[in-house]
Amino acid sequence: MTTTSAHRETDARGSNLLEMSWDPITRIVGSLGVYTKIDWPARRVVECHSTSSIFRGYSIFMKGKDPRDAHFITSRICGICGDNHATCSVYAQNMAYGVKPPHLGEWILNLGEAAEYMFDHNIYQENLVGVDYCEKMVAETNPEVLELARNTESPHAGDHGYRTIADIMHALNPIEGEFYREALAMSRLTREMFCLMEGRHVHPSTLYPGGVGTVASVQLFTDYLSRLMRYVEFLKRVVPMHDDLFDFFYQALPGYEEVGRRRVLLGCWGSFNDPAHCDFSYRNMADWGRHMFVTPGVIVDGELVTNDLVDINLGIRILLGSSYYEDWDDQPMFVTTDPLGNPVDRHHPWNQHTIPRPGRRDFDDKYSWVMSPRWFDGTDHLPLDTGGGPIARLWSTALSGLVDIGYVRATGHSVRITLPKTATVGERAYEWAIPRWSNALERNRARTYFQAYAAACALYFAEQALAEVRAGNTRTWEPFDVPQDAVSCGFTEAVRGVLSHHMVIRDGRIANYHPYPPTPWNASVRDVYGTPGPYEDAVQNTPIFENNPPESFKGIDIMRTVRSFDPCLPCGVHMHTGTGRTLQVVHTPHAFTPAG
Repeated sequence: MTTTSAHRETDARGSNLLEMSWDPITRIVGSLGVYTKIDWPARRVVECHSTSSIFRGYSIFMKGKDPRDAHFITSRICGICGDNHATCSVYAQNMAYGVKPPHLGEWILNLGEAAEYMFDHNIYQENLVGVDYCEKMVAETNPEVLELARNTESPHAGDHGYRTIADIMHALNPIEGEFYREALAMSRLTREMFCLMEGRHVHPSTLYPGGVGTVASVQLFTDYLSRLMRYVEFLKRVVPMHDDLFDFFYQALPGYEEVGRRRVLLGCWGSFNDPAHCDFSYRNMADWGRHMFVTPGVIVDGELVTNDLVDINLGIRILLGSSYYEDWDDQPMFVTTDPLGNPVDRHHPWNQHTIPRPGRRDFDDKYSWVMSPRWFDGTDHLPLDTGGGPIARLWSTALSGLVDIGYVRATGHSVRITLPKTATVGERAYEWAIPRWSNALERNRARTYFQAYAAACALYFAEQALAEVRAGNTRTWEPFDVPQDAVSCGFTEAVRGVLSHHMVIRDGRIANYHPYPPTPWNASVRDVYGTPGPYEDAVQNTPIFENNPPESFKGIDIMRTVRSFDPCLPCGVHMHTGTGRTLQVVHTPHAFTPAG
């Protein structure tokens, strides 16, 4: 159930502000709540606070555990992207144990993670986000837009089969919509693909440090490919359909590029290791990170700042400010220098101490259980976002220009994707070009293109895996020993963005362990410097295009903004504004003496 409140107040400038809240919205890192103040006459959100009301504490109860159990435990952090956590934990363990999996083991893991991206992005885009743009929702929030959609031909109707934009919107209606139901069927295929590689979804049963327990055969990869090609054929309708839909919103609502727009501050930690280059050693991390098939990178104002995973790791800072925790400045540091001798900051995850101090929610002080991850560029603590994952991944990969495997190629300004001939549709080529904005529509568009990117990568991974099997290289696991002491980290991309696990081993046991998934970055709150987190920043600059009056306001532009970040199960959103209440605020003029 979502509790929503609304009331009016007048600010010091005499503006009429409508306070509205949606709490809870989602279930990752506790329950997400969004509290806003809307300047109704100006039709703009002027203030936003993002909250999380549940403490989880994985970093506390991981202490003292056998490090070999880390991936089984941390996969339970999330019931949606648990395999991403298991993968990241395995990467951190590989580094700690000094083990390099056989090539085939890595190709299998890549195939599993590619299937997860396809599964999750598909069901989220079509069955959750798609509802925000469906016929029923648009009819309730912007009926004039639906009328225009009925009279607007779809530019790519020949590719996806929907003559008008309204036909696309109708197909996205929950349950009754043709495309809505088709996407649900596709989610079954992609989940089966995942289970072929990693045994069980969403908590893998065949994933281990040193490789995988999957029994590799030609038949295994044939079963995967038969499903993948059906999904590829589906994508040849998905990509042009979403281009038509999102382009239409720019046309129908001039200025809609401002919805959910924020400064381009993107983080990507890279995904899909290349076993020919990745040895999981910290010393070589910058090199093998750049050989990932999704290139890591920090992007500031559209420019690539670094794609070096060592730099990325050392720049991570965990700040507090508005979070229900005490600082750990007086606590001992676990790590003072990294394995290369670089100094490690006290607020790096390796040195974090989790000291919970619950309290009353106060937007002028502490109001959330989410900390504030930031990336320090040497001058500023940057509130990076993941854009829901795909926009950061594609942007970083495009700018680096390092990926070229036939099916996908990064050009320095775009990513080109080629999907081969399928049962009824010929070869198709798509190009995701770096957009002008990081906003709600472009985050959603990137999610569509990244499904095609993941599918194209999976075709390449399957070819490499089959080549290994046919050459007789069927080993998928390498034995290892657990050291008494180690410092390690794992970097990958969860479905909705950056994921890192940071581990310290002392006397053969976990002494410190901190996982940082994407939602703490996106849903972070105002830090010690007063800098708002990405949800807060994106929402509090958003214009209101919805036509409903306050008493029937649905907040669709705000919901589209939050959902564009893929905050994990936003299907939990329900709204009830009630009748609201009016606050009479009296401002007394004060005497003051101008400076000078």
